Amino acid sequence: MADAPPPYVREELDARSLHFSMAAIQSRMQIRRPDVLELEYTRLMMGWLMFRPQARRLAMIGLGGGSIAKFCYRHLPRTTLTAVEIDPQVIALRELFQVPRDDPRLRVIEDDGARFVAQTGARFDVLMIDAFDAEGMPAALGTQRFYDDCADVLQPDGLLVANLHASHPHRSLYVERIRRSFGAEPLQVLDHDGSNCVVFAAHGDAIVLAGPVSSRRPTVLADAPWQELRSAFARLASALARDQANAIASSAMRP
Repeated sequence: MADAPPPYVREELDARSLHFSMAAIQSRMQIRRPDVLELEYTRLMMGWLMFRPQARRLAMIGLGGGSIAKFCYRHLPRTTLTAVEIDPQVIALRELFQVPRDDPRLRVIEDDGARFVAQTGARFDVLMIDAFDAEGMPAALGTQRFYDDCADVLQPDGLLVANLHASHPHRSLYVERIRRSFGAEPLQVLDHDGSNCVVFAAHGDAIVLAGPVSSRRPTVLADAPWQELRSAFARLASALARDQANAIASSAMRP
């Protein structure tokens, strides 16, 4: 990390964004509504609520501007979140992005994400991966060993949610490694501009069995955050229905 360019903050009239370069926004926050999920891919990542609405123990590799951490902290009072961030300069910006201080429900740890999942004794209901630096996603977070370790730190019915660059040359390889680690085909959902690919994976067929045929409000969510996530849920439901239809068609073609 010593040679990596430091993160910097760009101020606008009504928003604040985190960057490593001008090429991409890492996180964006509305000044007057700091807990809103401003970027679409973050709303897609919160789609885990479609599949595991009763999840209580969450972990996240990559803090960034803390958009997802803040959303979970505000709207899911029964959950705990451990956020792992390797860059102390990113953690140092948490107050600027109004990330709450550590307490029994939120803990921010400075650590390497790959090392954390390899060594922690904790087990989580949902593990979210959203870790990028100026060079993109660190190579250590795309290895077979890393995804195997991710599978190991989840409860038997736990869910992995990983954000990948849609155009990354190794994206299909990363998805294949996730499939091997979980023993089932992951669900892939692109955001509207095709920049991000959010991947959902669970052991065996758990994600298919738990998935709804249409989007609906999880009982743990109030109406306001539900309205924020509603379009993302619809996008996820459509992707899930597509994959299920393809699976049925493939089965019908087998001799």
